[in-house]
Amino acid sequence: MKVIGLTGGIGSGKSTVAQLLAEMGAVVVDADKLGHEALMSGSEVRERVVNEFGKDIVNPSGEIDRAKLGKIVFNDHEALSRLNRIMHPVIDNMVMAKLEEYRRSGVDEVVLEAAAILEAGRTSQVDELWVTVAPEATVLRRIREKTGLSEGEVRARIRSQLSNEEKIKHADVVIDTDCSLDELKNKVLGLWMRNKTRFASFDKP
Repeated sequence: MKVIGLTGGIGSGKSTVAQLLAEMGAVVVDADKLGHEALMSGSEVRERVVNEFGKDIVNPSGEIDRAKLGKIVFNDHEALSRLNRIMHPVIDNMVMAKLEEYRRSGVDEVVLEAAAILEAGRTSQVDELWVTVAPEATVLRRIREKTGLSEGEVRARIRSQLSNEEKIKHADVVIDTDCSLDELKNKVLGLWMRNKTRFASFDKP
């Protein structure tokens, strides 16, 4: 089984590309969703996060308020590092279990959508790395329209991640998403079809 890693910074269009790939028939593993599952009420990792960052991050329903947690960690590099030390090993184990499940079921190709593949040092999990990029002005507009965060809050999140230049150094494929949805769909379709042709020569496990 071949695994394509799909990564990119906040507002870079990564999730849109993942959705387009899913519509084209790709099996997509979303590491961020697995992280959400790990933080569900009653989980051990949730309790560790609450103990680390305080009960103020818990909303009235008992779930972790990701917006409150984000304001803490995206404005404090050390706080983000503490959160990552808790979350990355847990998400990594969940990803590996999901990939093994698909491998055993005979899936040929999987797209692993994960914002922190590079930051977490998880490139060994993938056979090829695709990176989505967009100009900072486009990212600011997208995130402010989507979340209502202030420009300062968005910039803090951008600064907490590797730069586009650093991500591109590690990329096998770079997808510029600063275009119309139709143009992006054509880009992704071309990459997916090329990829299926290239991977066709690999032996199945």
